Amino acid sequence: MTTERGKILLPIARSAISQALGRPIPADEQASWLGEPGACFVTLTQNGDLRGCIGSLEACRPLLDDIKANAVAAAFRDPRFAPLTLAELGYTEVEVSLLSPMHPMHFSSESDALAQLRPGIDGVVLEYGRHRSTFLPQVWEQLPECGIFMAHLKRKAGLPADFWAKEVKLSCYTVNKWKESDLT
Repeated sequence: MTTERGKILLPIARSAISQALGRPIPADEQASWLGEPGACFVTLTQNGDLRGCIGSLEACRPLLDDIKANAVAAAFRDPRFAPLTLAELGYTEVEVSLLSPMHPMHFSSESDALAQLRPGIDGVVLEYGRHRSTFLPQVWEQLPECGIFMAHLKRKAGLPADFWAKEVKLSCYTVNKWKESDLT
């Protein structure tokens, strides 16, 4: 995906947040590919620290609708943070990650699954019963070792870090990502 897509997606995300705060700013929403199904995550950071991150794992609606909904959700409905304020918006950086289709992993054990992971490349979804979590590929920057990455992914799903069962399901995806600071 080209930088041009990021130059379209990032302003749309910021515009959706601004509009929800009562300060609408325009964004170009005319690209035909915005009407195609797409799945994205919108991540908000302040001084490099996470401030919100919400997204879709599967392309179930037009990308334009997905990015707007996820931007607003990241700003106002991430349960880890208080809703974003207008005062914060000026120093909040927006990042958009456009997800590839998900691919189920096939493995015989946790060590086999860990050996298949590609640090820095794979986003991972873990599922076990009602437990589910995901990490975007960007999380590898903080958790570069496969075992530690998986332990944190399990904890995010509400499972013990050392948990494993043959019923665990893992899926991988990749992303194309754009950050406002990379395009300015």
